[in-house]
Amino acid sequence: MPDHVILLHGLWMRGFALSMLHRRLMEADFRVHRFDYLSVAATQQRILDRLQARMAALADEATAVHLVGHSLGGLLALRACLDVDGLPPGRIVCLGSPLKGSAAARAVAAWGRGGEVLLGHNRTLMEQGFEHWDGTREVGMIAGSMPVGLGSMLGHLEGKHDGTVTVEETRLAGLTDHCVVEANHTGLLFSQEAAQQVTRFLRSGRFVVPTP
Repeated sequence: MPDHVILLHGLWMRGFALSMLHRRLMEADFRVHRFDYLSVAATQQRILDRLQARMAALADEATAVHLVGHSLGGLLALRACLDVDGLPPGRIVCLGSPLKGSAAARAVAAWGRGGEVLLGHNRTLMEQGFEHWDGTREVGMIAGSMPVGLGSMLGHLEGKHDGTVTVEETRLAGLTDHCVVEANHTGLLFSQEAAQQVTRFLRSGRFVVPTP
């Protein structure tokens, strides 16, 4: 049976934003599903319940059910697989997810009520992230290094960043592997190199290290 992959979009996006990545993973012989959710209006528990149910429903059809999440989608993927029994095996790949918390999200939250509304029910998760990853699934992170995006206008981003999330914000303790590609935050969804790295990690648990 082929491995299945569930794709999760980020904040202020919908599933159609994942179309290019969806196509490239299908070409790599994965069975691919887009998980569409209301990133602002839906409660986090509602999103997690639906995602876990979707994973469980695919268990009889696949050897593994992997998760690939962009930005907030990666945070939700980790949260869905933390301390939960009964889910099918698989790996997680995050694309530009601020797993250690987002300075850009904290800048938006500082706007007051308007910022809280923009971030929705996942505000705390985006602001704080995780202290470390100690779940059973192998997790790989693909960060971007092209500093063009909305986040860079919201406040100072330290070091390398993708215009919204810094590379340091993606380096969570406990990750299985980490790599950086030349793309901005949204561009990670359209990068051929990022898609190739996703494919490699889902199959082997490691990224391809570019030759210097």
